[in-house]
Amino acid sequence: MKETPGVLFDLDGVLIDTESTYARFWTAIDERFPTGVRDFATSIKGSNLQEILAGHFAPEVQSEVRAMLMNFQADMRYDYFPGAVELVESLRRAGVPVCVVTSSDQGKMDSLAAQHPEFNALFDTIVTGDMVAHAKPHPECFLLGARLIGCDIGRCVVVEDSLKGLEAGRASGARVVGLTTTYAPAMVQPLCHFMAADIGHLTLETLLAL
Repeated sequence: MKETPGVLFDLDGVLIDTESTYARFWTAIDERFPTGVRDFATSIKGSNLQEILAGHFAPEVQSEVRAMLMNFQADMRYDYFPGAVELVESLRRAGVPVCVVTSSDQGKMDSLAAQHPEFNALFDTIVTGDMVAHAKPHPECFLLGARLIGCDIGRCVVVEDSLKGLEAGRASGARVVGLTTTYAPAMVQPLCHFMAADIGHLTLETLLAL
């Protein structure tokens, strides 16, 4: 494993500004197929699709919900947070391996890449939700990301916004940066080593100093 640090980025709410869009989608789904879960759209942030379907929807409607999500993701916009691309590029220029670690499946990543053809080339590798057996808050995804970029997880920095993702980052043994793009600072701060409003407030120097 390399002694140089690596950076593992979550996707939604970190690199791309989609959380409010997904919240509207899942709120509408909850109205159509009531789950009985308070603030359902927020409660599932950081979960992968299989976990959401199996945990909250009857088997006979799961395929319909999946199809609705696939259609939604094919048409939605994937806008970068200001400063996201610039930060990733600065890490690459400095020789720091970078990886996306997301609960999203490959179909969603294909839709993102169709909108942003440069996206995949920005990173050394991408870990999707269908590459792991255990969803966040289990640390498997971050451990896999660190292994794929050849870095010891203890030398890696995880950048996350969801509570489950922050928990997974801490459990992995990485240093964790919590962004308050999705949850209030009071909820994020106990789960991270460093907190910022969004990725635009992070710098190469800040990440390497953690």
